[in-house]
Amino acid sequence: MSAQADRIYLDNAASTPVADEVIQEMLPFLKNQYGNPSSIHYYGRETSRAIQNARKQIASLIGANPREIIFTSGGTEADNFAIKGTVQYLKKTHVITSSIEHDAVLEPCKSLEDAGYDVTFLPVTREGFVNPSDLKNALRPETALVSVMYANNEIGTIQPIRDLARIAHEAGTAFHTDAVQAVGKVPINVKDLGVDLLSMSSHKINGPKGVGALYIRQGFKIAPIIHGGGQESLLRSGTENVHSIVGFGKACELAQNRLPQYQQQVSKLRDYFIAQIQQKIPHCRLNGSATDRIPNNVHFTFFGVNGEDLIIKLDENRIAASTGSACSVKKQKPSHVLKALGFSYEEITGSLRLSLGLQNTVQEVDRAVLILAQVIEELRSLSPFKSKYS
Repeated sequence: MSAQADRIYLDNAASTPVADEVIQEMLPFLKNQYGNPSSIHYYGRETSRAIQNARKQIASLIGANPREIIFTSGGTEADNFAIKGTVQYLKKTHVITSSIEHDAVLEPCKSLEDAGYDVTFLPVTREGFVNPSDLKNALRPETALVSVMYANNEIGTIQPIRDLARIAHEAGTAFHTDAVQAVGKVPINVKDLGVDLLSMSSHKINGPKGVGALYIRQGFKIAPIIHGGGQESLLRSGTENVHSIVGFGKACELAQNRLPQYQQQVSKLRDYFIAQIQQKIPHCRLNGSATDRIPNNVHFTFFGVNGEDLIIKLDENRIAASTGSACSVKKQKPSHVLKALGFSYEEITGSLRLSLGLQNTVQEVDRAVLILAQVIEELRSLSPFKSKYS
């Protein structure tokens, strides 16, 4: 038996296993088809053709035109490109975002603040929704961009993106959404949503790490933030990461074909997981929206325990979970998302994110709930407040 055979992976929001079909699609571009896509000879033409095919696969998943897809190194670069590129092109001084965005949006916004721009961070409800009226009131003539994520990476709440984009456009403002956690999990059509920019990442949908894309609506202008040889329609220079782009394209094709299965199977397992936790573990609370939620997200506060202690104990019991964004874990700071929801320190530190994938089973969930209940009981017995939660 392999070292991973009896492990349970419940951190699919952080990253997903690369699909076998994706690996097979990538292999030729790691061995034989190694030409530079900018070269005009046979080897270059073959890799260039593969990139264009991947562009079509990715565009198809979100209802875009292939020419509207620009490859990046991942979701973080796509977010930075959308925000900084729009502001630089439009030469306006105000940006609006939400207080629960991923750091890939918050940090570039803060860097703009440091450079003298004005940034408005919209509040959210207890379930994590941006109030459309708050957006309407925050818009100004000098607002260059509104950036609101499609689905939150910690609590899974899905925002009313179509309504928010319409409000922004009525004020003559561009709209970007970080859809890294939503693409491949819920149906997305960029034309229907009315967004100008949308960020994606490969490794969240069973593709390789280190590659992503930014959808840029045809006709929408944006300034490049990486300069060089002029690849990607003069918008994102640098020799393309061919094998990863090919893998990303295949992952999008798989995601599109399996979307109904994914929604049905993973949503059903999520609801079962939530019900089992609520039934078998006292003093807990589900966080985020109970209805407008991505299919794979389970987020709870377990009162009387520390989330980091909980993760360590779960890992000792061969279960992988997280307290929130893997991209921020090394900063060792309380979740800004839960803080923005109005959670107390106890609520923030006692929170846990469990995220599912198609590879997870009912048997794994049953075992995870059993171990989770045992670990929480153990940690509460050691707590100075144990009488409160006994």
